[in-house]
Amino acid sequence: MEKIVVCGGCRPDRTAGMVATLREAVPDAVVEVAACLNACGHPVSLAFRAPGRAAYLFAQADPQDQAAEIAAFVRLWRAAPGGVVTDARACGRLRTMLRGCIPA
Repeated sequence: MEKIVVCGGCRPDRTAGMVATLREAVPDAVVEVAACLNACGHPVSLAFRAPGRAAYLFAQADPQDQAAEIAAFVRLWRAAPGGVVTDARACGRLRTMLRGCIPA
């Protein structure tokens, strides 16, 4: 099962709203909160993880404003062999916020 991890330290006052928005945008993914994703200079950070798939870290994202872009990324990630997204143009601004991809 795919997991979306939201940094709970970035904007603690907005964490609950961000989680709710992500759960609505991607209802079949698990959305969790991590204490910190160590991208503190660029809040809000999001990580995407799943067994056998590449893991991704994005920073400076706004899950509430970018829910459609995040859902688009998840669709691409699911469809890509091994989770390696080679063309993220469908993700809008989110594609410019990528900080790292770790192969499966």
